[in-house]
Amino acid sequence: MSLTDIAVNLAGPRFDRDRDEVIHRARAAGVNRQLLIGSDLAESEQCLTLAQQWDGLFSTAGVHPHHASEWDEQSAAQLRPLLAQPQVIAVGECGLDYNRNYSPPAAQRNAFAAQLALAAELGMPVLLHCREAYQDFLPMLAEVRDALPGAVLHCFTGNADELAGALALDLHIGITGWVCDERRGTELRQLVTQIPPHRLLLETDAPYLLPRDLKPKPKSSRNEPAYLPHIARVVAELRDEPYEALCRQCEINVNQLFPL
Repeated sequence: MSLTDIAVNLAGPRFDRDRDEVIHRARAAGVNRQLLIGSDLAESEQCLTLAQQWDGLFSTAGVHPHHASEWDEQSAAQLRPLLAQPQVIAVGECGLDYNRNYSPPAAQRNAFAAQLALAAELGMPVLLHCREAYQDFLPMLAEVRDALPGAVLHCFTGNADELAGALALDLHIGITGWVCDERRGTELRQLVTQIPPHRLLLETDAPYLLPRDLKPKPKSSRNEPAYLPHIARVVAELRDEPYEALCRQCEINVNQLFPL
């Protein structure tokens, strides 16, 4: 089966030593497409460069809530030329994260609103991040949702109410190796059965969230796209669906959401 990893932090320093090998291992595992996600403007440019160098790699461009304090009146103008490149297929990673507030909540809301407006203007889908901020995130998104061609809530680890709120806004839901964690992922393992088939997407969020149940256990704690089929098998088992059918549906969902 051919799979698409819809969220990979491939431009990050943990891949500097063997980035090419990581891409080749992913392809050998059947992960033929990757969406590289940028956390700030500089990393978004790096993701674009990689996507221009490799077939099957695509990119987002945006500012993560952790970096929202860097957003200023020039940021949108700097982002526009990146979003105009054919390899850049979504705005993001953008959203709200009140877990540690690396940027003040007000700055996060300002940067998020600006990027949502830009995505609506350009007619581009958005790759979204939300952690412990759904009380602000969902109403802000609801204001512009009708103007967006699509949106995915990346790396979902929320509760039942948060999932219901996201689905009410017709979001796609990105599931990571968190679902493979028997300690922290118990609630997600139950909720993954409630995601409609046409809304489900798969991702590793590599190098983060290495599936805990990989056997044999990798020597490194670094996650990578080659492990996406393992996540897909766990999700298929939890949903009581054939692995091949789930993979096919997820690929249909990717092609419907993103202009690939």
